[in-house]
Amino acid sequence: MARARISDVAAAAGVSVTTVSLVMNGVEARISEQTRSRVREAARAVGYAPSSVARGLRTQQTRTVGLISDQIATTPFAGRMLAGAQDAAREQGHLVYLVDTGGDAAIESEAISALTAQQVDAMIYACMWHRVVDAPAGLPAKTVFLDCRPAGGGFRSVVPDDRAGGVAAVRELVAAGHRRIAYIDTDEDGPIASGLRHAGYREALAEAGIPVDPALHVTGETSARGGRAGADALLQLPEDRRPTAIFCFNDRMAAGVYIAAHRRGLDIPRDLSVVGYDDQQLIAAEQDPPLTTIALPHYDMGRWAMEVALGVRAEGDEDATHLMECPVIRRDSVGPPPAQVAKPNRRRASHTERPPQAAPDR
Repeated sequence: MARARISDVAAAAGVSVTTVSLVMNGVEARISEQTRSRVREAARAVGYAPSSVARGLRTQQTRTVGLISDQIATTPFAGRMLAGAQDAAREQGHLVYLVDTGGDAAIESEAISALTAQQVDAMIYACMWHRVVDAPAGLPAKTVFLDCRPAGGGFRSVVPDDRAGGVAAVRELVAAGHRRIAYIDTDEDGPIASGLRHAGYREALAEAGIPVDPALHVTGETSARGGRAGADALLQLPEDRRPTAIFCFNDRMAAGVYIAAHRRGLDIPRDLSVVGYDDQQLIAAEQDPPLTTIALPHYDMGRWAMEVALGVRAEGDEDATHLMECPVIRRDSVGPPPAQVAKPNRRRASHTERPPQAAPDR
C-alpha cells in the first residue's frame, strides 16, 4: 500500500497543500480551528504522518538520537545503560536508533554514515566494558562516549570510577575488622578495570596501615571456575597468612569463592567474608548468603551520556571524562573476622558452662 501524501490530505479536507503543511507542522497562521480540526481528521483518515526528515529541514531537529554500540544490546547486565539512555531521551521527546555492530568495523562505519544521513540530533558511542578506543572516523563533533574513552580525546565521555570502587570494597572489609584481605584479580590482558580496582585495593590497605602481602593477590580466569581456583590457592596458605576476607574482580569470581569455601566447610561470613564487583543480575543477590558487591552504574552512565548529548546537562570541557561513582551494595557476605567472633563465644562459654558449685554448708 502506497504511503499517504500531503496532497491526499489536502484533497480529503478540501484545502490547499500549503494549508495542510501549516497545520501539520504547527505553524502559526490565520487558519480557523474548524479548518485545523478538519485537516487533522483527514490526515488520520488517510493515514498520513509528517516526514521527520522534512520536519528536520525546517526545525533543524529530527527528535532522534543515534546510539552505536559494540555488543551491549546483547549483554544482559549492560542493558541498563540502554534503559538509562532511553529514559533520558524519552523525557526530552527523542527516539533512540540503536545499532549493535558486534564489534565489526565495517558495520560501524556504515552505521555512522546512515545515522548521519538521517540527521540525528545527537550521537552516542558505547562499549560493553570500560576501555580506551580509537574514535571512528565520521563521528559528529559532539558525540558522547559511553563506558569508554577516546584515545585521542576530543569528546566527552563517561566511565565507572573503578579505582574508587576498589577502595570502597576494601574499606567495607576493613570496617568489619579484617586485616588479612586478599584480592582475586582477572588474568585476562587488557581490562582497564583490573588495574584500577587493584590500585584501589592497595590504596585502601595503605589508608588502613595494612602492609601489602603479594601472596594475597592472585589471578585467574574471569569466571566462577577462576574464582574457585583463586580461593583454593589462598585458603591453602599457612594459617597466619590465610585471608579472612576476599575481594573479587567480579561477582562471577565471587561465586567461585563461595564454592571453594563451602567445600571446605567454611561459613560465609562467619569464617570468610567476600565482596564482589558488578552487582550482576541473577548472580550477586542469588548467592547464599546474598553477596555484598560494588555496583557498576550502568543506568546512571546511560542517562548521563544522553543528557549531555542532548544538551540537557552541561559538562565542562569537550574532552573531559566523567567518573561515575560505583556504589556499595551491602548484603550478607561481610562480617567480622573469625578471631573476633571466637573471643566472645569463648567468653560466653566460660560464663555459662562453668560447672555448678556445691551450696555452702549452713
